[in-house]
This record gives sequence, structure tokens and C-alpha cells, in this order.
Amino acid sequence: MALTAIAATSHTAQAAVSLDSNHVQVEAGDTYKSIAAANGITIAELEQANGREVGGFDLIFPGETVTLPGATATTATTDTQQAATSQATTPQASVEETSYQAPTQTQDTQSTQATTQSAQTTPSATQQTASTTTSAASNTTTNTNTTGTSQGTFKISFYDPSVLGSNMGYGGVAANLSVFPKGTQLKITLSDGTVLYRTVNDTGTFAYSNPNQLDVAMPNNQIPSYGVTTASVEVI
Repeated sequence: MALTAIAATSHTAQAAVSLDSNHVQVEAGDTYKSIAAANGITIAELEQANGREVGGFDLIFPGETVTLPGATATTATTDTQQAATSQATTPQASVEETSYQAPTQTQDTQSTQATTQSAQTTPSATQQTASTTTSAASNTTTNTNTTGTSQGTFKISFYDPSVLGSNMGYGGVAANLSVFPKGTQLKITLSDGTVLYRTVNDTGTFAYSNPNQLDVAMPNNQIPSYGVTTASVEVI
């Protein structure tokens, strides 16, 4: 029995099993001192690598994984690389955000183009209005300068239908109906150059007895002072 006890006490501890370059697995009889010695590092470095109190009591158990100082360095390097990668990525993200604003500029450009097109449309509308006005003026001129079939020179007298109790208005002219039937439109150019447009709608005593005489309807306050004149007459 004594020999057995001595044999047990003199059992030599196996070295911790290496899991990789930065980790080892604790075997029965291992201590932080034996692990540090086997890996060429100090106990303090091993304690720091595993978050232990430097100089404190290091209790470990078989099967436990112990981190070697190199792992900390590797971890720190990895963290540094990740930080560097993150910093390198940040400008790219900034560039992407800057690039993303490009469509807004395009929209602004499209808006400017739309405004320009709208501004260009305005002169066109003005031109159309001017064209319409010119056309209307042209029609007026055409009506004023209408040329009909000449009927020769006629004697012209004037009368005010309202004074005679007639409601036929001032657009008519009394004529010999055998020469100008009712409804005939006449262009009458007086000797002083005044042009009148009248429609035959009546016959009067003077016009009836003289085929070459027309009695033009006109308000009393507009009848020329000379009263009777001559005019060239055209059928239009």
C-alpha cells in the first residue's frame, strides 16, 4: 500500500495538448507555470491572455482550454483589420450616398427643361393670337374693299325711316325693284369717297319713278348737308 501511494505521488504530469497555434487543452497535472514554460512565455503573460489576475491563484481543470498570448495579438490584429476595413468602407458609403443624389439633379434638369419648353410655348400662343387678330383685320379689310359688279352712277338721296314711322332700320336702301330686287346687296361709293353697304328692302316714290335713283336709309343727324349726291353702285 505504501509503495502504491508513493507511485501515485511521483506520477509525472503530461504536457497540455496543443489545439492550434493559440490554444492548448489542459491535461491532468498541468498548471499555468508548466503551460507557460512549455510555450516559452511568462506566467504573467499567460494570465493576462486569459483574463486572470496577475500573480493570483490560477485554478485550472483537465479538458479546459487555455489561450496563449499569441491569440490575443491575433485577435487584436483581426480587430485592427476590421476597424481599418470599416474606415475604408465609410468613404465608399459616402460616395454611394453622394451618387444616389444624382437622380435629384436629373429631376431638376428635367424640371428646368419643362420650364424652358413652357416658356417657349408662350411666344407661340402669342403668335397664334396675333395671327388670329391679323386674320380678323384682313377679313374686315376684305369686306371694306369688296368689289362687286358695277351698275353705273346713280342719284342718291337720304331718308330717316324712323321719322316716317318705319321700323325697317338703317341697313336698307329703297330702289326700283325692277332694277334691284329686294334682298340685293349694294356697295354704294359716294362722290366724297364714303362707302356704304346696304340691302334693298323697300321702294320709295323717288326711286320708283327714277330707276337710276336710290334712297339710302340713314339717321337724320348723319345725313350729309348736301342732301342729294351721286354715287357709283356695285352689286355684291
